Amino acid sequence: MNIDFEGKRIFVTGAGRGIGKQLALRLSKYNAQVIALCKTKENLTTLSGIDPRIQTVCVDLRDWNATRKVVESILPIDLLVNNAGVAALQPFLEATEEDFDVTFDVNVKAMLNVSQVVASDWIKRKVGGSVVNVSSQASQAALMNHAVYCASKGAVDMLSKTMALELGPHNIRVNTVNPTVIMTEMGKLGWSEPAKAQSMLSKIPLGRFGEVDEVVDAIVFLLSDRSSMINGVALPVDGGFLAT
Repeated sequence: MNIDFEGKRIFVTGAGRGIGKQLALRLSKYNAQVIALCKTKENLTTLSGIDPRIQTVCVDLRDWNATRKVVESILPIDLLVNNAGVAALQPFLEATEEDFDVTFDVNVKAMLNVSQVVASDWIKRKVGGSVVNVSSQASQAALMNHAVYCASKGAVDMLSKTMALELGPHNIRVNTVNPTVIMTEMGKLGWSEPAKAQSMLSKIPLGRFGEVDEVVDAIVFLLSDRSSMINGVALPVDGGFLAT
């Protein structure tokens, strides 16, 4: 399937490492003008060193007003990927107020904030668009020591479905990708311990964790016109985990 984003400006949050970094590089390879957001300047410098064509912006997504100003400054945007995310992994009884606030601020609140700015501009300009929100299999399956994270990703799924419902009449599509464990730095944080990893692998029919490129493939598809009638879905990239 030939996909080309020539002439498209694509905004990717959380693009300093992991899935977001590889997505930014892939989209640039497909001729998009990529605007990559991260709160860590060093990560953006590294990304620019790999592909100088990628435009970078640095802001902490937990700062509502600063984020809005940054997003407004890079308009117009044609396509949006809300990829930024954090994971505070604690047993339910040990989860703290800070764990909850940081996780929901980045995983959910920032997604609402960024999407409002971009979608409002699309509606103002009377153009369509596609938003892909990066969720997780943890939105639909309870995982030990993931209470706050699971709750945040459940919120991502329902926020996305509501966005799809309300923005669809404006020809704006909103979907999520819901990966299984991907061995990025965040994935290693939760699943590097062999016994724990094996307990998860045993529940994945394909018998392995996912690769970053497999998540990127799904995001690229949902951004593209090849998915023009797909709206409001949560697409598992999980090797069958949620089918068991």
